[in-house]
Amino acid sequence: MATKQQFIATKLFGQRDKINDTGIRVVLVPLFGISIPLITKMVPHELFTNWQIKFSYLYTIGIAFIIYEGTRFLHFTLRSYFDWFNKPIKKIIALVITIPFYCVPVSVLLLVGWYNIFMNGVINWEIVRLTTIVILVAVFFLVNLYETVFLVRDVANDRVKNEQLERAKAEAELEALKNQVDPHFIFNSLNTLSHLIEEKPQKAQLFNDSLADVYRYILHNKARDLVFIKEELGFINDYFSLLKIRFENAVQLHVYIDDAWLGQYLLPPISLQILIENAVKHNEFSDAHPLIITISAAGQLIIVSNEVRKKTLRKPSGKIGLENLRERYRLTTGKEIIIEDSGTVFTVKLPVLKIG
Repeated sequence: MATKQQFIATKLFGQRDKINDTGIRVVLVPLFGISIPLITKMVPHELFTNWQIKFSYLYTIGIAFIIYEGTRFLHFTLRSYFDWFNKPIKKIIALVITIPFYCVPVSVLLLVGWYNIFMNGVINWEIVRLTTIVILVAVFFLVNLYETVFLVRDVANDRVKNEQLERAKAEAELEALKNQVDPHFIFNSLNTLSHLIEEKPQKAQLFNDSLADVYRYILHNKARDLVFIKEELGFINDYFSLLKIRFENAVQLHVYIDDAWLGQYLLPPISLQILIENAVKHNEFSDAHPLIITISAAGQLIIVSNEVRKKTLRKPSGKIGLENLRERYRLTTGKEIIIEDSGTVFTVKLPVLKIG
């Protein structure tokens, strides 16, 4: 969105130190060059031939361009020193003083030149005065027009810049959260592998092979913001096989998701794994009393739940996994996960996004 707004602002108003004022040059300035003499009745049509009238208006259009270009240069120069946001009063004072200081003498000089060329040096000072005043009013109109365009452009650019900064911040936060998932998983897996080497060496090799498949998924999807439920469940089956190697029948996974969901809905990768890992970490279980984890779907939610049999931990949990998941979900989908703990059942509801 920010890129689109920036493109529109640039096309309409130009870059920061430039402005797209071709229309003013081609249409408005010549219009002033013709209309101002008509308003002040400077050109006596009844006394001039058609060619004298045409050359007179060419001359007045030239006056308009000279006044315009000089005022434009002066205005852009002042803009580099003053702006409406930081120095509005000084900006107004500078414009009110400098613009007449340039426009009045230049207008009078050029108008006197017109009288010398077309009226044999007979100058109507009343018309010169009136024309100079009208030119000054027109110049202030153009300056106000430029300032309005600059103000709109600056506001648009500031909005774009703020959106870009917010987006960059969100992307940096998301990347940091993704990087937390990787070492956290590896640390826990290496602890499990170490345990198996000591307790069940015959299963250590099997665990190591399965770990390679699981970690391959993490590496492949780490840079992705969203994956299909089908991909995530495939990963969960591989991950749960690791848990089965270590805990055998003490952990069980039941999945109740309709096949129609698998290719229609998306969620952030490695979301379900964090919840399963969290359940294993915080609950007591055994072959006689297995930990049963269920994954189901309702509405536009994936629901992961397990019975609560709290394990006594050597140190309090920092809940890094859940907080990581919460933040990743917020940054990736703009949605919040729902955590419910009844004391007997712990449930996490993950919003999913439907493609199309």
